[in-house]
Amino acid sequence: MRHFLTLKDFTKDEILEIIALSQKIKEESLKSKSIRYMDGKILGMIFEKSSTRTRVSFEAGIYQLGGVGMFLSNKDIQLGRGEPMKDTARVITRMVDMVMIRTFEHEKIEEFAKYSKVPVINGLTDEYHPVQLMADYLTMCEHGKGKDSKVAFVGDGNNMANSWLMLASKMGFELRIATPKGYEVDSEVAALAEDYAKESGAKIVYTNSIKEACLGVDVISTDVWASMGKEDEQKRRERDFQGFMVDMDTLKLAKEDAIFMHCLPAHRGEEVSEEVLEGEASVVFDEAENRLHAQKGIMVWLDREREKECKVGE
Repeated sequence: MRHFLTLKDFTKDEILEIIALSQKIKEESLKSKSIRYMDGKILGMIFEKSSTRTRVSFEAGIYQLGGVGMFLSNKDIQLGRGEPMKDTARVITRMVDMVMIRTFEHEKIEEFAKYSKVPVINGLTDEYHPVQLMADYLTMCEHGKGKDSKVAFVGDGNNMANSWLMLASKMGFELRIATPKGYEVDSEVAALAEDYAKESGAKIVYTNSIKEACLGVDVISTDVWASMGKEDEQKRRERDFQGFMVDMDTLKLAKEDAIFMHCLPAHRGEEVSEEVLEGEASVVFDEAENRLHAQKGIMVWLDREREKECKVGE
C-alpha cells in the first residue's frame, strides 16, 4: 500500500509523475472539464491541528474529483478521548477509501498508516509537510523555476525546511537553508538529505547568513518564525530571528526574475515584509491555489496505485 507521508518515500520519477498528473487535472479544471477520477470515493479528513488551506483544498478537491470529504476533528471522534491511534485506523479505514491526517508528532501518522487498509496522506506533521512542497514545486514549474533552480529557504529549521530538503535532494537542485544559530534543521533529516543528494546531484548549503543564502537564487521561500504549537516561544523567537525578515533588500540579492514563496499564513512585518508579500515577485496565492491541484494529483495517483495492488492481489 502506497501512502504519502513524506517525499523521502518517492523517487524523482514518481514525484514528476504526480506533478504532471496535477498539471493535467488543473488544465482540465480550468477548461471546465470535470472528470470524476474518484467517483463515489470517500476521503476521511482527521484534524488534530486547525487549518484553512488544508481543509478547504482537500474538501474541495475530493468533491471536484467526484468523491465526498468527511471532516473529523479530534473533538468529534474517539481519538480525542484517548482511543489508540491504531484502533482509530483499523476502524475508520474499513469505512472510507482514503485518509488525510493533520497532526503533531510524525510518529502518529506513521502508526496510523501501519494499521490502515487505505492510502494515508500527510496533511502536516511537526516533522514534514509534503503536500505543501508538491504545491510549491508545481508553482515553481509554472513560473519556469522547476529545473536547475537555486532555492533559498529562510527561517526556522522546521517541517518546511525538512520538506524542502527532501524535495531538493530527490530532484537534484541547489537548496540553501538560512537559519539563526540554534534553529538549524534536525541532524538526522540533514544526513538523510545528504544521502539522497549523492545520487541526485543536489547541492545542499547550510548557513546562518540570510545574505549568503539568497545571493543569486531563483526562489526565496520562508515560513512563520513560531510554528503552530510553539506560540509560547513567539517573543523569544522574535528576538532570535532579527535580521531574518525577507524584505526588498533581501529580494534584491536574488536574480532579477526570482520569485518569493510562503506557505501561509504569513505574519507581515516578521518573516516577510508587506512590500515583498504583495509585490510582483510574490507567487504566494498561486502557491495557495496549487494546494488544491497538487493534492488532487496526489489523491488520484494513490487511488490508481491502490487499484493496481488490488488487481495484483486478485
